[in-house]
Amino acid sequence: MDDHGEQQSVNSRRSFIAGFGGVLAAAAALTKTTFGGGLERESQLVPASPSTPRYTEHHIARDGVSLHVEDHGSGKPVLLLHGWPDSSYLWRNQVPFLVANGFRAIAPDQRGFGRSDRPEGVAAYSLQNAVADLVGILDALGIDATDIVAHDWGASVAWLTATAHPNRVRRLVVLSVPHPLAPYTLRQREMAWYQLFFQFEGIAEAWLQHDNWALFRQFSRGDGDADRHISDLSRPGALTASLNWYRANVAPRLPEPPLKLPSVDAPTLGIWSSNDH
Repeated sequence: MDDHGEQQSVNSRRSFIAGFGGVLAAAAALTKTTFGGGLERESQLVPASPSTPRYTEHHIARDGVSLHVEDHGSGKPVLLLHGWPDSSYLWRNQVPFLVANGFRAIAPDQRGFGRSDRPEGVAAYSLQNAVADLVGILDALGIDATDIVAHDWGASVAWLTATAHPNRVRRLVVLSVPHPLAPYTLRQREMAWYQLFFQFEGIAEAWLQHDNWALFRQFSRGDGDADRHISDLSRPGALTASLNWYRANVAPRLPEPPLKLPSVDAPTLGIWSSNDH
């Protein structure tokens, strides 16, 4: 594989996060649940200038969890959602382009990642909570509806937000993750081996960090952000918090009857790379 194909594969190797019963169970719950939790916001504004667009950092409290949110520019809002093992830093190259083209680019660190809180316990990382975080961010920023661009776990959150809260999503762009009810090939299931590995609490953490994060580096396949990821995940509790997304949502479960979800009304674009692993 050439360098370009190798780099393409990095961003899509986690190609079917939303494929197991736990995610579908979360989706079913989302269609029935109204999310509560008090919302508070602390913001630090960086003044705009002709050469520097408006930039604000928010710390939005939802149900006891402080969510760090970067807020760039002004105009039509677009929410950028990252996955594992990223943070809002993932979108550093896209944000200037969006702002220059009249968008307000909003990039949160999802719970457990980046500068957001890392609540204890596996259940805190359910997709139900993540969708409530997204809605809470929109409420705190006074945004009725937004475009969403999302990758990996962020795409799972985006899909379920679009089904449970269709009035909050104008347009949807999902990277590397299909609709929760899409069928999967055997090859796709084989590529999700790591999701089972991540279920072994303590063991997965130990192996990922062993020998200067050798397995993690191998798993990243030359991702240029690997050192940044390792720095983020080396903070107390950060690695376990990130893996709890898998433990909360894709833990092995007994077969269940197929679920029905509301349709996604928003115009949707799915993007996939070649040379996936």
